[in-house]
Amino acid sequence: MGQNFLADAGWRARIAETISPRPGDVWVEIGAGHGEMTELLASRASRVIAIELDSRLAERLRNRAKTWPNVEVMEGDFLEFDLAKARVTSSFRVFGNIPYYITSPILHRIFRASIQPREDFQQVLSAHLVIQLEVAERLAAKPGRRTYGYLSVAAQFYSSPKIMLKIPPGAFRPRPKVASALVELRFPGAGASLKIADPSEFLQFVQHCFSQKRKTLANNLRGRPFPAITGAPGIRGEKPGRALSEILAGAGIAPGVRAEQLTLIQFAALYNALITS
Repeated sequence: MGQNFLADAGWRARIAETISPRPGDVWVEIGAGHGEMTELLASRASRVIAIELDSRLAERLRNRAKTWPNVEVMEGDFLEFDLAKARVTSSFRVFGNIPYYITSPILHRIFRASIQPREDFQQVLSAHLVIQLEVAERLAAKPGRRTYGYLSVAAQFYSSPKIMLKIPPGAFRPRPKVASALVELRFPGAGASLKIADPSEFLQFVQHCFSQKRKTLANNLRGRPFPAITGAPGIRGEKPGRALSEILAGAGIAPGVRAEQLTLIQFAALYNALITS
């Protein structure tokens, strides 16, 4: 299933020390595997909900967990899992050693849950994820950097991301071909203060801004039906609107700028200007 297990005990100890589980904490572990990190979480936290998709691994983990009274092993896919079944009613933290190929879907589920809580995701305090180093660098990248893109904006909208550890391939079995990192996501992010009515729609707008990175922001936005742009349909039919260049200038954005040069605050200002007819 694309898993690379944390086989090195020394690296497991470093990760546990870095994420620092405390008495009173509730942790949800994504992809618990053989219990490599489950045992360390259980030794420090009050409660651990260990989610594992592989039925064989889940069964083995249940046998191991018989000596860990504060661990509940739950078989299922985190992307579809209903934590209400585990009776998670307090604030909690997330840990996961994530298969590379589903990193983005897992991140987006956690992101959405942190700002639009449902019954099963009421108070996500932080997420601590072992992911591919390249992806971790994208999450934490600043404007103007080569690694800065849509995922950077999304991560920083919902959370405060920080790379805590860089982990070599030799820490895992099977050994991956790339380096990994432990990234910390603290909630909420900058988006909580930006007054964006629809975060999902806003991030679709950001994604469009980055759709062709070699093009200027203005070129990526031309032809989009935003109510504020001249000739575009408004909320109640055709409205006169303003030229895109005028809107960009009003948001303090130069006409030849590219998306990777904009800060999150500038994206929010431009988005709010474009949807206001």
